[in-house]
Amino acid sequence: MRMSLFSLLFLNSFVSVMLIVDVVLVSAQCQSDQSQLLLQLESSFSYNQTSSGKLVPVKWNQSTDCCSWDGVRCDGDGHVISLDLNSRSISSSIDNSSSLFRLQHLQRLNLAYNKFKPVFPTVFDKLENLSYLNLSNAGFKGQIPIEISRLTRLVTLDLSVSSLLGRSLKLEKPNLEMLVQNLTRLRFLYLDGVNISATGNEWCKALLPLTELQELSMSNCYLSGPIDSSLSNLRSLSVVRLDNNNLSASVPQFFTDFENLTSLRLSATGLNGRLPEQIFQVSTLQILDLSTNKLLEGSFPIFPLKASLRTLALSGTNFGGQVPESIGNLEQLTRIELASCNFSGAIPKTMKKLTQLVYLDFSFNRFSGPIPSFSSSKNLTQLNLAHNQLNDKIDSTNWSGLSKLVSVDLQNNKLSGTIPPTLFCIPSLRRLFLSQNQFKGNLSDLQGRASSLLDTFDLSSNKLQGQFPMSVFELRGLKFLSLSSNNFSGLIPMRALQNLKNLSSLDLSYNSLSIDATDTNVSSLSFPNITTLKLTSCNLTEFPNFLTYQSRLSYLDLSNNQIQGKIPNWIWKVRSLRYLNLSQNFLVKFERSLENINSSLNVLDLHGNQLQGQIQILPPCATYLDYSNNKFSSVLPAQIGDFLQFAYFFSVSGNNFNGSIPKSICSSLYLRVLDMSDNYLSGPIPKCLIQMSASLGVLNLRQNNLSGIISDTFPKNCSLQTLDINQNQVEGE
Repeated sequence: MRMSLFSLLFLNSFVSVMLIVDVVLVSAQCQSDQSQLLLQLESSFSYNQTSSGKLVPVKWNQSTDCCSWDGVRCDGDGHVISLDLNSRSISSSIDNSSSLFRLQHLQRLNLAYNKFKPVFPTVFDKLENLSYLNLSNAGFKGQIPIEISRLTRLVTLDLSVSSLLGRSLKLEKPNLEMLVQNLTRLRFLYLDGVNISATGNEWCKALLPLTELQELSMSNCYLSGPIDSSLSNLRSLSVVRLDNNNLSASVPQFFTDFENLTSLRLSATGLNGRLPEQIFQVSTLQILDLSTNKLLEGSFPIFPLKASLRTLALSGTNFGGQVPESIGNLEQLTRIELASCNFSGAIPKTMKKLTQLVYLDFSFNRFSGPIPSFSSSKNLTQLNLAHNQLNDKIDSTNWSGLSKLVSVDLQNNKLSGTIPPTLFCIPSLRRLFLSQNQFKGNLSDLQGRASSLLDTFDLSSNKLQGQFPMSVFELRGLKFLSLSSNNFSGLIPMRALQNLKNLSSLDLSYNSLSIDATDTNVSSLSFPNITTLKLTSCNLTEFPNFLTYQSRLSYLDLSNNQIQGKIPNWIWKVRSLRYLNLSQNFLVKFERSLENINSSLNVLDLHGNQLQGQIQILPPCATYLDYSNNKFSSVLPAQIGDFLQFAYFFSVSGNNFNGSIPKSICSSLYLRVLDMSDNYLSGPIPKCLIQMSASLGVLNLRQNNLSGIISDTFPKNCSLQTLDINQNQVEGE
């Protein structure tokens, strides 16, 4: 009984002591010296007001306990042991005398994502208790100081730099080996974007002391290969990320022996050879990214049941063969990327088992057969099967229940049949690409259009027919609309575009449509700001008036219409215009002399009109100029070469030009095609034109009145593929 009483008394005493200790730990106040050091640090901060991120300045209230301040944690004695100042847009410097380095009880320090002055402090070793140090994207530049190598208690070290900021940090003296040789407790090492510039033998052996390392991330580090076998000694590795280096070697077999491997990222590293199939069968592996390695070959094995893979990225490799039925065993898979590989055959029906799938990209392969059902993949947001040989109808049941789909890309296949209305009922769908298939039939009124989020809609190059679906103009979120190269018919009033306030690109070319641009009662200012407008073969009879106010227009194609009269002067004043095609119309002249022609115009195509008189001043930066098959007359401007400094194509064939060929044309160093055929040009062929054959591919002077002797002085590196001087009066030596 005494023993029981003693035990009870002891237990009560122990609980009381623990409660007292707990109260002390919770209620311990910040030491005054710690508070003063933090306030000194705060007063030294300035902020980047132009930062693109949200400005969250450090604001500490000195009248409150510093242990409760934002980003600050203390131990039971009131010493600051953790300071988190990440993403505060701090732009001041941290010099070696900063009060930060007198917080000597610090165990965790996070200064990531700021814009500190670039000078890297060299006294981090004063914070000898640090186990966690994160300086990623903090703004520091230059050599990483040796003092960090003295922080022997570090478990996590993050010095990574975003690729957008360039390789602003480097490891030379100290190099990688010197930096980590004493950091034997490290479990997490992130050096992405740091210029390490080491061979496989060097960087792999430098990591040997880190026997407890679990996560290694060194992407964009100028590492070269091959991956040395010494890396196999780091048996605790679970995450390996070496993207965007120049390893130029095969994938080592020893990765299959890492019992804890969960993530292997080796994209864009120049891998070659054949991938060991066993890597796909590592039971713990969740992420495998080997994309953008064109020389890496392989095929899929039989996938084991209950595999852990969640991300499988092989796009841009030389993987091929068929996707096995066992792909359905990857029940945890959320993302699969096989774009631009050599896969063929049918896409397995077992894909329907991938209930967790969010993203699928099988584009640019040789898959054939039907599209399997994805109706069980309720979380699917992206489906890309473009540029394959899929050749069946789209089963409307494939789309039922896929309420989270954002993008569907099936373009450039051999899909046929009608387009199921259920596609347009997906509430979250924003991008729909069905171009270059064999879809046919009418496009009925689009269901759910009032609430549709569609911003990109491409049905071009199919066999759709019937009345143009005017309901498409009720898709008010549209930014890109292309229904070109079908058999739609009907009259479209240009004012219908007013509903599409966000529209930036429109292509209705090559149908049996008639565009009515004659409505003068509609304000041009009520139209969207369009950047690309293609209305080829749309029976236009005049320039749409709303174009007068299109300040962002960069691409305009009104070719093969029935536009008559003058080319309006306003068209040359659209400073954003890069491409202009008015060919195959009935235009007869320019409204006025082109004195202020748009200097940014790259392509100008006026062929097949009835333009007459003198040729106008050419766009000075144009690369493609076609004035052929018009009624231009008079002589070519003597300084025409000054306006062809960047041109690779120039044609004035089929006109009425006379006089001699200006010698200045020989200063057009980039010309590849020069066509002056079917005119009344006379005089000798400039000798410099013959010398230009080193770069010219086509020279056509056929059917003129040229005369004289052509000497056999063609350069040895002559590039001419076509030379036509027939029906002239020239002779050879």
